[in-house]
Amino acid sequence: MRLKKIFSLLFIFGASFSVMSQQHSITILQSGNKVSIRGLSVVNDQIIWASGNNGMVARSMNGGKDVEWIKVPGYEKRDFRDIEAFDINTAIIMGVDAPAIILKTTDGGKTWKKVMEDSTKGMFLDAMDFSDNKNGVVIGDPINQQVYVSITKNQGESWERMNIKQPANILATKIGEAFFASSGTNIKMIGKHIVFVSGGLSSRFYYQSGWNEIPINQGKESTGANSIAMYLKKGVIVGGDFAKDTIADQNCVLLEIGKDIVYSKPSKGPHGYRSCVIYLSENVLITCGTSGVDMSQDGGKNWELISKEGFHVVQKAKNGHTVFLAGSNGRIAKLID
Repeated sequence: MRLKKIFSLLFIFGASFSVMSQQHSITILQSGNKVSIRGLSVVNDQIIWASGNNGMVARSMNGGKDVEWIKVPGYEKRDFRDIEAFDINTAIIMGVDAPAIILKTTDGGKTWKKVMEDSTKGMFLDAMDFSDNKNGVVIGDPINQQVYVSITKNQGESWERMNIKQPANILATKIGEAFFASSGTNIKMIGKHIVFVSGGLSSRFYYQSGWNEIPINQGKESTGANSIAMYLKKGVIVGGDFAKDTIADQNCVLLEIGKDIVYSKPSKGPHGYRSCVIYLSENVLITCGTSGVDMSQDGGKNWELISKEGFHVVQKAKNGHTVFLAGSNGRIAKLID
């Protein structure tokens, strides 16, 4: 969503800053680079890729101890809001607009190939997700009240826009409804199925060719769902109001998918606006936003604030157990048990 382009909060902390909770701590590994990181992809416990504004991509091969900062040639002023990495050398980055582009590297960021470009007026890409090393999806703000969705079946080498005519209005949106490019996590590709959440004046959950209203803070351009995490047939949605990021009311929704989709509210929700949420296991989750980080040990029913340090995105290693966070001021952090 374009509003995210004007929304920037800077937090300046020392690289050794650590915030303790009863069971967990968050330790800053990198800080001080003038990059707002919103894209984060963790291949394993050692290989980390991140992306942000000012045409910047970051890569670490030793769990964040050392980070290589890469300014993508020819795209020095672009905002790369999401990244998907597959190994130490291969990654895909998403440039949001003017025009919307997707670039791919296969040599560790030394060179980049343009694999998708769309200069349609109003184009603004928001997030990507891959179900495996081949199949992926990218979502963008509505064009003529239709969600922009493109898919790839060859690890991003080519992209094909989803047919929006059949069935009719399958991706139609409401006035003022769009998506937040806040953490690259408002869409999930689960096998061949795609689910995503919208925000703004209306906030909805899209599942199997149908929309469902989400009982979350909405009605303003700064409100609504920002991120969704799924575990089998259950999930957690987070968001709130990024313009008032300490408000903790109606910022988290739990869902279960059966014959119908059943929503419920946490007994004790996260402590403010949250831009990203992920499962660490069936019952353990972590969520972050500009006003702090929360964890849940009971499937999202109760959340504990573990840090007041703000982050945009959190991800767990695809092939491992380590959890990393990233945010403004080039900060990359690690969750310590």
